[in-house]
Amino acid sequence: MTVANSVSMSHSIAGRYAQAIFEIAKEEGSLDALATQTADLDAALTDSAELRDLIASPIYSRDDQARAIGALAGKMGLSPVLANTLQLMAKNRRLFVLPQLTSRLAELIATERGEITADVTSAIALTDAQADRLKQTLAEKSGKTVKLNTRVDETLIGGMIVKLGSKMIDSSVRSKLSSLQNVMKEVG
Repeated sequence: MTVANSVSMSHSIAGRYAQAIFEIAKEEGSLDALATQTADLDAALTDSAELRDLIASPIYSRDDQARAIGALAGKMGLSPVLANTLQLMAKNRRLFVLPQLTSRLAELIATERGEITADVTSAIALTDAQADRLKQTLAEKSGKTVKLNTRVDETLIGGMIVKLGSKMIDSSVRSKLSSLQNVMKEVG
């Protein structure tokens, strides 16, 4: 099996679990709680090397994974639907798709709410006023509520790169200098 097939299979597995959790939460009217729990679970994955090891390492038995994930779900106060799904994933040796599950759940919730996330990379940190103005402009263009994921990359020299869905706007000084360099190579 190739790496691409493995990744595709992981997304497929995670997508099915995520869709089921999402539909049940939507039916119960608990999407807001699911959104919070999904973000918390994603943060736990990001912050804890032990959790990442638990879900990925074959040295832990199904029972070890189920006990650990049950304790985690209890400590985090996860909803029964999410906690039971995690237990089922542990039992079926599917915890390795947990990062894709949280990502897919976040996408489903955002789509349901009419939200879209813009990834913004800027040369310097955006002020609150700049971030608000950018959100407003992107909301007008997309017709959706926009959330910003911002990060700073000083190598851009100035300007920013905005990724909104499948569109990318690169107004960085670095890319403009690169374009100018390419034009000058063609001329001379």
